[in-house]
Amino acid sequence: MTIKTDALPITVRHVTKTYGSVYALNDVSIDVRQGEFLTLLGPSGSGKTTLLMVLAGFTRPNQGSLLFGDEEVIRKPPHLRNLGMVFQNYALFPHMTVSGNVGYPLRLRKIPKNEIEERVAEALQLVQLDGLGDRQINQLSGGQKQRVALARSIVFEPRILLMDEPLSALDKKLRDQMQIELRRLHERLGMTTVYVTHDQREALTMSDRIAVLNNGKIMQLATPQDLYDFPQNKFVADFIGESTFLKVEKSRHSLIAGGVKLKTTQPIHNADKVALLIRPERIHILETKADKNMNVFDAVVSNLVYQGDSFLLYAVLADGTEIAIRGTIQNDNFVRLPKPGEPVRLGLEASDTLVIPDE
Repeated sequence: MTIKTDALPITVRHVTKTYGSVYALNDVSIDVRQGEFLTLLGPSGSGKTTLLMVLAGFTRPNQGSLLFGDEEVIRKPPHLRNLGMVFQNYALFPHMTVSGNVGYPLRLRKIPKNEIEERVAEALQLVQLDGLGDRQINQLSGGQKQRVALARSIVFEPRILLMDEPLSALDKKLRDQMQIELRRLHERLGMTTVYVTHDQREALTMSDRIAVLNNGKIMQLATPQDLYDFPQNKFVADFIGESTFLKVEKSRHSLIAGGVKLKTTQPIHNADKVALLIRPERIHILETKADKNMNVFDAVVSNLVYQGDSFLLYAVLADGTEIAIRGTIQNDNFVRLPKPGEPVRLGLEASDTLVIPDE
């Protein structure tokens, strides 16, 4: 089963959806590339599921345009959009067997019986459920049900696949395994995929690109690495990964944070208010003299969490801001870790010194 040649790009233009005076989507425009795995990420109420439902045809926006390839589909009902959909609760038919569920979209399309059997077997093999076609749905585990729902969504070879938090009901270990399996399956099939989640680690693991939404707007669209390393605003920086923000004072020739004149090799935003973003793994405890390209902060240790081969240390700057520092004991070769109440010097490389809009 290969679908790479049939995948379609998606073009969303100026889509708005309101419920009374509340904007679920506010003038959203986005391009999903052919064969791309794009994740819609955001907190509850951000608009990510509403946008997915607009793509699926279950929600009609107040205005906007939606193209699958070159075809305008904004007024097309869901069953005419020829896309696969995996729901959060799987939406399987309990009175049908596994094969009956997977073959259902093919029966709707009047596919010959012998071809249905062949394609169902192929789809079940693809999701590693071969031999389970005669099982009842209530005899399956949560992970197996998720695979059945996935097999049903791809068996008719749709050009576009939509997934609405399909892993949220699984335990952590199985969820982590399924993230890798879904990614491998996407690479094999190549269909354009739009995936909704509120789990940042899941999004970073699986996606070609991520669109972060908040209050019905796209805050940033970028690759996982660019999103983490170069967030465009404070919301994205705070939502993706662990972060500490220091207020930055701007003068004509310098930026000052925590009493330190900052050195940075990164572009500086022109916003009136800016903040220094500090990731816990990018700041280091200094035991020797810092090099000239490092920003050095004096602090006092407030807490230390020992985690075997790693640690999480909290230190308070002179202005009262608490910073988290994450390190690996084996790599950092500490003679000993500082204890609560001890003074420490913290170093942040100029290349890791990122100043973003404070809004």
